[in-house]
Amino acid sequence: MKFSARAQAIAPFLAMEFGKRAAALEAAGHNVIQLNIGEPDFGAPPAVLREAQKVAGDTRLTYTAALGLPALREAIAGFYARAHGVQVDPARVVVTAGASAALLLVTAALVDPGDEVLVGDPSYPCNRQFLAGFGADVRLVPTDASTRFQLESRLLREHWSDRTRGVMIATPSNPTGTSAPPAELQAMCAFARAKDAWRVVDEIYLDLADADAQGRAAQSVLAFDDEAVVVNSFSKYFGMTGWRLGWCVVPPQMVPVVERLAQNYFICASTLAQHAALACFTPESIEVCEQRRAEFAQRRLLVLQGLREAGLDVPVEPDGAFYVYIDVSSTGLDAMGFCERALAEAHVALTPGNDFGLHRAGRHVRLSYAASREQLHEGLQRLASFVRALRREGRAA
Repeated sequence: MKFSARAQAIAPFLAMEFGKRAAALEAAGHNVIQLNIGEPDFGAPPAVLREAQKVAGDTRLTYTAALGLPALREAIAGFYARAHGVQVDPARVVVTAGASAALLLVTAALVDPGDEVLVGDPSYPCNRQFLAGFGADVRLVPTDASTRFQLESRLLREHWSDRTRGVMIATPSNPTGTSAPPAELQAMCAFARAKDAWRVVDEIYLDLADADAQGRAAQSVLAFDDEAVVVNSFSKYFGMTGWRLGWCVVPPQMVPVVERLAQNYFICASTLAQHAALACFTPESIEVCEQRRAEFAQRRLLVLQGLREAGLDVPVEPDGAFYVYIDVSSTGLDAMGFCERALAEAHVALTPGNDFGLHRAGRHVRLSYAASREQLHEGLQRLASFVRALRREGRAA
């Protein structure tokens, strides 16, 4: 059997690969602290679970429209107004089978083979895999601590070419947990718009971002670029990873294009998940999610302190999501070696930076603090002991 060049070119998703290794160790009887996957330990809000149980008893769970339940599209639009002060026409909201499906639809709608697309390095690997899968020439733009591992308008100007057709930005970012400053995001969008290029902004972690100095919620790109394409998800802020439900907000002229693609690629997102997700936007659920956001902020402090005590460097402290991007070069190991040995010897699962790009990826490791405080405490203690052993090993050599 001959497989496509596309299938053969795609690299393994290392976060999942290390998850498989961790599962094998657990099956062998070891206690493994899994800090490799960005999966909140809370699960869906209680009101969502109650609604799912209620709806599951209805045998009429037929297909919804390809764009999603009208009531859910309206609820998402209302959330933008309440949480971010942005007016969004519900007709522009497309409900999808997870943010991955949203990215797939958006990429299919915008990318032709040979189109150059600028993406920051490091960045979430699946985003660029979607682009490459539809024939894009993905140009990874190196970023570093000086830009908080984010793209900025200066970098777009430096790397833009006559073939560039679009830019994909994630803020807050996976793997670094850092956000693009609003003024810089606005400048990037203005630059790309002047070039008649599309802007896709991954806001999956937007509602887990820190408030600004005035206590205002993080700003959506839609506040200043109404034609940007936004991708979001119920997985992170609402804790609904396994429900596979997301959405995108697209310009009006793009709605019928995405609708045709959705009809052919997916039919619709899960009807059960869509009905249950209506309960995400109740005051009860929002209060629960805000409490969880505050808990993540406390976990971040715990992790940063633990990493400092372990002698591990965090070049830029995160301001959103639930990730820390660690420079492990001082240990004498590269990222893959560090993660492999941390799992084998300390039974702590992390994700090597090799997952997220090329630029200095081999010296960075991602830690997810979506695990419980108890797991984080134990994992950090194990990592500190592991690093001390590495340093003794290095001195002995």
